[in-house]
Amino acid sequence: MNTHLRIVSLIGSTTFLIFLAGCGVKSGQSDIAESTERPVQLKLASSFHSGAVLHGETIVHLAKRVEAASDGGIKIKVYDPGKLVAALEVLDAVSAGKVDAGYSTPGYWMGKIPAAPFFAAVPFGPDGNEYMAWFFAGNGMKLYQEMYDRYGFNVKVFICAIFPPETSGWFAHEIRSREDLDGLKMRFFGLGGNIMEKLGVAVNLLPGGEIFPALEKGVIDATEFALPSIDEDMGFYKIVKYNYFPGWHQQATAFEFFINKDVWESLSPRRQAIIEMASRDTIVFSIARAEATQTEVMHRNEAERGVKNTVWPPEMLELFKQKWLEVVAEETKADPFFKNVYDDYSQFRKNYAIWGSKAYLPRAKSK
Repeated sequence: MNTHLRIVSLIGSTTFLIFLAGCGVKSGQSDIAESTERPVQLKLASSFHSGAVLHGETIVHLAKRVEAASDGGIKIKVYDPGKLVAALEVLDAVSAGKVDAGYSTPGYWMGKIPAAPFFAAVPFGPDGNEYMAWFFAGNGMKLYQEMYDRYGFNVKVFICAIFPPETSGWFAHEIRSREDLDGLKMRFFGLGGNIMEKLGVAVNLLPGGEIFPALEKGVIDATEFALPSIDEDMGFYKIVKYNYFPGWHQQATAFEFFINKDVWESLSPRRQAIIEMASRDTIVFSIARAEATQTEVMHRNEAERGVKNTVWPPEMLELFKQKWLEVVAEETKADPFFKNVYDDYSQFRKNYAIWGSKAYLPRAKSK
């Protein structure tokens, strides 16, 4: 081999090794970048039990992916609700630096931030694909971070899961009209709860672990919570037998992973990228896992437990939609940031509709 070829070969080999290192591939020794950084363990407070179907699986998956991608350089220790802080106190605790990170859903913070539920689920809103488009290709994530900054929360936020449509309620009796809702005591989530209040429902936003005992003791008469597989894990079918579809209030539901900003800024760009990519990976996991596991549960509920998988009549869906427009009018008038988010979201959906209304086949109907 002549000198010129040897030089080219050496340059090529060096370039290839640099490329491998950039991709996180080892070349006979530990990754240099990782070995020069001290190991980090993040304490994470969760609003959901780590053993819970989907809710818990999601954050456990994320923690494992972060640890694997960082070659053990970042470990996330997940603490169940009540171990460090209560389920509905996670955001405050992370912002204050009492814990490093949190896993929750922004719909839980609507008492503090009126616009927060927009980043969790929107009544009569988008499916998962369109929601992701707004978050990651529109202004969704920019507005999401701006919201926490504006309201003084010292956190860096990521979406780490998006669930497909939820069921819209478990009831002891069939709901034929708005009169059947009037006076009910019901656990309800997010902006959908505002709609139910307009229909005479006494709404209570209970965290997951408190719902079954509240049903059992008669503190509430009805509840919505999540997907059939999650609701099965909660045991609602043991008490109430009418499960209503579609989930008009939550066609897609986003979940958040956030880190105290001071902790976030102490991490290297490489480690920050690992966390961001692991969060995106966990979105894929959550969608696939959730979509694949609902049919068998719905079948079990009807065949073995006497549950009626009931579809809302068109007139009830139209009633819910009318009340949603009233909620929008009130909230946009009362809160400027809510209006900013709603206007941006609405314009995105208007533009998307040109594509969305023409590109997809109608959903197949069950036989």
